Amino acid sequence: MVKFLKTNKAVIILQGKYAAWKAVIVEEKRDRPYGHCLVAGLSKYPKKVIRKDSAKKQAKKSRVKAFIKLVNYNHIMATYYTLDMDLKDVVNADDLQALDKKVTAEKVTKARLEERFKTWKNRWFFTR
Repeated sequence: MVKFLKTNKAVIILQGKYAAWKAVIVEEKRDRPYGHCLVAGLSKYPKKVIRKDSAKKQAKKSRVKAFIKLVNYNHIMATYYTLDMDLKDVVNADDLQALDKKVTAEKVTKARLEERFKTWKNRWFFTR
């Protein structure tokens, strides 16, 4: 494994459907001949919330959408930031094989990312 790509490191996806989107490394995998890792990221960022918005509208604008994916090391760019949230207990590489497990893992990841956004920690991760 590349020594600067560690668990909980924030990365930017460079190739594929989620190119230019932010993600966090969940775990490093070694079951293929090339280096790759399991990432969980944002496929929909929260919108800007202003003071005059109602509570219902603020909740709607604060929603995020998550994705889980196995990514080659050549297709991600590491950043300076790390996220101190542990997704290893929720997201697993075996969950990607079954659709129902993947959907439940994405829902739990979405809930944890929304919770992190509401605490205003790691603000950079939630901006476009």
